[in-house]
Parts: sequence; structure tokens; C-alpha cells
Amino acid sequence: MVITSATYLISSPGYLECPKADRPEYAFIGRSNVGKSSLINMLCNNQKLAKTSGIPGKTQMINHFDIAGQTGSNKRSEWYIVDLPGYGFAKVSQQQRKNWSRMLEDYLRRRENLVNVFVLIDSRHGPQKSDLEFVNRLGEWQVPFCLVFTKSDKTTQLEVSKNIKAFFNTMRKTWQFLPGYFITSTVKKTGKDKILDAIEKWNEEFVAGAG
Repeated sequence: MVITSATYLISSPGYLECPKADRPEYAFIGRSNVGKSSLINMLCNNQKLAKTSGIPGKTQMINHFDIAGQTGSNKRSEWYIVDLPGYGFAKVSQQQRKNWSRMLEDYLRRRENLVNVFVLIDSRHGPQKSDLEFVNRLGEWQVPFCLVFTKSDKTTQLEVSKNIKAFFNTMRKTWQFLPGYFITSTVKKTGKDKILDAIEKWNEEFVAGAG
């Protein structure tokens, strides 16, 4: 899969205001400052597409991007990428946290064309409570997801492997089946092709199911 165009479409305060659910959709979410916008920009070959910020909580709505790509068999493919508000330590009011939480739950559980949620995890750290709580919630809601371990260039491969193993070992305590995962670096563009290949496969399955 090669992305040929990527444009910002709309920011919505709730799932009811989102664009028509007529194509596959992939949401990206993680703790604040996990590198979410940088990853989206890397995938789309556009460093100015999703706004990056050093300020936690900058993304506050459901942000849709209109994506078109060329598949390995030279077919045109269209889908949405969605940049969701982060979770974790954003300095916002308790009421704002509740509003975000409600908005995210409604979107994740009711958006009918949502194919997969990419949950971003900082590979430099061991298992974080907020990450584990979020993936457990996705499991309870039966929302399909995979993990993306970011910033792999910021530490050693040994440290990355150790932290990934620790995360999955923690999940094994309550999970029977573990999700798929990707290891990424926006600096080295690690993981880009593997993520796009997965999206290409899911897009084909979505179209086949719709037919």
C-alpha cells in the first residue's frame, strides 16, 4: 500500500457528527505525547497533516483525515484515518475528562465502519496503568485493536524488547488471546510498511464484506 493523498476532513465533537460511514476507518489513540500525530504524518508522507504539539491534551475532538492509496495490485483504495484525543495526564478539568471519556466510548462502540484501533504505547517504558486500563476497556467493549510501540529509536532494541515482553506478560494475566502489534520509529520510518500492509488487507476484507 502506498498513500497517494491525505487531507484533513473534519473535527467532530461526537460520533453522530462524524462523516458518513461509507468506507473503512482506522483510529489512532494513546497517552498524551506518545507520538500519535508524528506516526500519522509518517504513514501519510505529510509532516504537516496532523498537528504535533508538546502540550498534552491538544487534540480534543474526533479528527478525520481522508486517505487514498494505491494497493499492491494497483487498485485505488479510500479510507479514513482518525486522530482521537489522548488519555493520561492532560491538564484539563474533571468535567472535561468525563466529556472526553463519554465521547470516546460512544465513538469506539458505535462507529459502525471502525475496522481497527491502533493503540500507541511508548516503547521506552514498562507497562503503564493507563495503557492497560484502556486496552482492557476495548476488550470489554469487543472493539478490534492492535498495539503500536512507538519511539523505538529513542532507546536500545534490548530495552524495547524487554518493555514489550513485560506489557504482554501483564496482559496474559487476564487475556486469553493477545493482540497483534507493530514496532515503530517515525525517525527511521520503522513499521510504516507493515502498518500500511495490514490496512490494505483490512480494506479488502471490508469491501468484500460490504459486497
